[in-house]
Amino acid sequence: MAQISDRLNRLSESATLAMARKTRELKAEGKNIIGLSLGEPDFHTPDFIKDAAKEGIDQNYTQYTPVEGYADLKEAIALKFKRDNGLTYGMDQIVSSTGAKQSIANVVLSLINPGDEVIIPAPYWVTYEEIVKLAEGIPVVIETSIDDDFKITGAAFEKAITPKTKMMIFSSPCNPTGSLYSKEELRSLADVVVKHKEIIVISDEIYEHINFVGTHQSLAQFEDVYEQVVTVNGLSKAFAMTGWRLGYIGAPAWIAKACIKMQGQVTSGTCSIAQRAAIAALKADPSVTYDMRDAFEKRRDLMLTELRKIDRVKINIPEGAFYVFPDISAYFGTSNGEFKINNADDLAMYLLTDAEVATVTGSAFGDDKCIRISYAASEANLIEALKRITISLNKLK
Repeated sequence: MAQISDRLNRLSESATLAMARKTRELKAEGKNIIGLSLGEPDFHTPDFIKDAAKEGIDQNYTQYTPVEGYADLKEAIALKFKRDNGLTYGMDQIVSSTGAKQSIANVVLSLINPGDEVIIPAPYWVTYEEIVKLAEGIPVVIETSIDDDFKITGAAFEKAITPKTKMMIFSSPCNPTGSLYSKEELRSLADVVVKHKEIIVISDEIYEHINFVGTHQSLAQFEDVYEQVVTVNGLSKAFAMTGWRLGYIGAPAWIAKACIKMQGQVTSGTCSIAQRAAIAALKADPSVTYDMRDAFEKRRDLMLTELRKIDRVKINIPEGAFYVFPDISAYFGTSNGEFKINNADDLAMYLLTDAEVATVTGSAFGDDKCIRISYAASEANLIEALKRITISLNKLK
């Protein structure tokens, strides 16, 4: 009898997508669920980007595209890297993909062999660990805490390295915590990387433009580790283009070549029309993203103000992205008389059923003391959701 492959059985379903599916099911039953589980801006793609896509259709950009992307798209990506990050990447170092998720998968599947270790600081984006498992690598998780703003130090990074370590993956600004690495903090990580020439670091910078404290810092800015860093970015978050599916990397040429080979056997080049739209987005002055960034900052402050009023919720101040990641472990062992809270999974499910607010358990991100709450929603929905969450949490004794 045919069976599902061991490869697939090793993977876990995305907790964010699972919660989104559960939310849709409950809404279909007539429940008034407020969804704060997905990391998706509630803004529309800017008109100038949509206009570029329409122009691409009218100009008949409808054939297969080069696997790594149109030449003028790669030129726009190179321009963006230089303008925004001070990074110089040649045309042979850039690959566009169907979303930053595919970009990361390309790199991991191109470089990791069975048994290779990949260091992942926790909390981490849910897919990092699963992609490593898909490649038959071994995820090595470095735990952090809310007291450290969920960031690792160079010392912790060094301690996790073994002769089997081949890669490290991290994000800044971070999903799910919103934490942001400073230039000094990145230098401490670079000091470790430079001592281990066999290690490649994937620096996921998809939330780059949703930064509330100042200039974004890229790990690849340090010349002594430039050849060991793959910079990943995309258009989904800053430009509200989640459905367009356009991500990209800047990488050492040999890694870019490997990713092209991998992608060529999976999806080939990404959507031609999305590429035309991406060129317009990438060439635009980053100031076009400021209105969305400012709206997210206002929502963040609203979230922090209300969550601070709940005695047993512990929070830090996220400096980027659009999530809060509160420590809710003080509720473990409590009950509302019917529903007992043993862990973060229970609390997320309790909030879904009692408060009718969808969040995501922190265990999916490598921290079982927290939950992730997205504030990529309207202020009205956030105010109502926080009111419901407060009422439900106050029932737990």
